[in-house]
Amino acid sequence: MRISELRISNWVSVALVLILLNGCEQDINIVLPEAEKKIVVEGHIEQGALPYVILTKSSAYFAPVDSATIANTVVYGALVTVSDGNTTDTLKQTFDLNFFPPVVYKGQNMIGTLGKTYSLTIQAEGKTLTATTLIPDTVPLDSIWFKVDPPRDSLGFVYAHLSDPQGLGNAYRWSAKRTGKDSKFLSPIGSAFDDKFFDGKSFDFFYTRGVEYNSSKEDDNNVERGYFKKGDVITVRFCTTDRESFDFYRTFEVESASNGNPFAAPTTIKTNIKGGGLGVWGGYGVTYKTVIAN
Repeated sequence: MRISELRISNWVSVALVLILLNGCEQDINIVLPEAEKKIVVEGHIEQGALPYVILTKSSAYFAPVDSATIANTVVYGALVTVSDGNTTDTLKQTFDLNFFPPVVYKGQNMIGTLGKTYSLTIQAEGKTLTATTLIPDTVPLDSIWFKVDPPRDSLGFVYAHLSDPQGLGNAYRWSAKRTGKDSKFLSPIGSAFDDKFFDGKSFDFFYTRGVEYNSSKEDDNNVERGYFKKGDVITVRFCTTDRESFDFYRTFEVESASNGNPFAAPTTIKTNIKGGGLGVWGGYGVTYKTVIAN
């Protein structure tokens, strides 16, 4: 076969392939099934304080996220009770701008006590959800201090020294609040950790500054993001948690950190809510320490 004939033959073959591929094209419309709406629980009890529970409904993955849609997820009129085995407290639906969303079910007479187990029951949307948590004994930080992060001259992190009690199973969560700057205690990504790798040891560690979701504050959107600053009065809230609360926050933070990353492995957020709900009912042994950044 001459070269010219070979070229013609190749072009004919390519043309036939393109025609076949074009003939195979068709529009594919994928209709995603609507997921079952579940009640999402954010419940909390600590020593010396009343319990509170926030109830919302889950949304579709691609649903818009704005104030209107979030308001529509709030669960109203639920019957929420907490029991320590002897006393039962019926939580009252309240409106509190310190929470988001601001509809919160608050305890009226149940005060958390270290070492006690608390059962939560929720009746709402035709469902009954239950969960149990323990308020573990506190493990206070030995000390905390502020340290500038070179080459910055005024920005840095809060460091702490922790002596972990002997015996595997201790779990912790860190959050901090700047007086006059933060409206609540904020936890950075990775705030939950356990003693799997440091059981019975004493060590130093540090954390970045937590940032409120979708914050419009200037220092949350410039070079100061994630840093504390000289002059800040910083209170660290250090919690002991039970295992199930730790598992929830650990998996929740892993998912939050990888959100939007197409190469991240999917994470199943663990929950201790039984009856078809999501979220957490957590007990916390809480201690506080304050430091002035200088």
